[in-house]
Amino acid sequence: MKTIILAGGLGTRLSEETVLRPKPMVEIGGRPMLWHIMSLYAHHGFLEFVIALGYKGEMVKDYFLNFSALNADLTIDLALGSSTIHSRTSAPWKVHLVDTGLKTQTGGRIKRLKSWLGDDETFMLTYGDGIGDIDLKALMAFHQSHGKLATVTAVRPPARFGGLELDGDRVLLFNEKPQAGEGWINGGFFVLDRRVLDIIESDETLWELGPLEVLARQGELMAFRHPGFWQPMDTLREKQMLEKLWISGNAPWKVWS
Repeated sequence: MKTIILAGGLGTRLSEETVLRPKPMVEIGGRPMLWHIMSLYAHHGFLEFVIALGYKGEMVKDYFLNFSALNADLTIDLALGSSTIHSRTSAPWKVHLVDTGLKTQTGGRIKRLKSWLGDDETFMLTYGDGIGDIDLKALMAFHQSHGKLATVTAVRPPARFGGLELDGDRVLLFNEKPQAGEGWINGGFFVLDRRVLDIIESDETLWELGPLEVLARQGELMAFRHPGFWQPMDTLREKQMLEKLWISGNAPWKVWS
């Protein structure tokens, strides 16, 4: 089964980093966010990826073309012009890197990958800028159990500010970093029937505004609730928070060994 990762947007809210690189290549603990996402999928047995490229897509291509060298010790003989890779770190991934256009919207990027999917293939989809400790096998089992066209992972929104519980003007409780806000939101991490491509009209189609609304109205969109850790990387503050978690050795999304 293939996993599509949307990795072509401009990432303007993280412009401190994305002026130099696409958002999925922003590093957490010395590794691109894209690597963290793919490692999560691989841990659950999903090993084939189709990466939808756009803004600075050549950097993603360079990363995977040089993956072995970037993740190993090297000996380079400058006189002979030769190199030797030592202690090679391998990953059993198959990665398709597909240019889906610089200005193409999220729905349009998915539609452009139609030829990369089998005629009756169910596939997974996520964004290149969010991570969590989602049980992807359970997500797939849930999708297969209900028989609808689409499943979205529903998550609790992480609170961006300190939480206050008040009694009049008196603060009863202050929580500097509440774990979650109220309600459920789209956390990405979809499972989709290939037929959803038929309701994506063009490159200008936003996946979140058109197709998902149609699927919901038709009763074809189901929610897999994930109450655990989930965090987008939309701002420098969120990037730094994820970095801090990784350095601490307690990153909740690192479920692989």
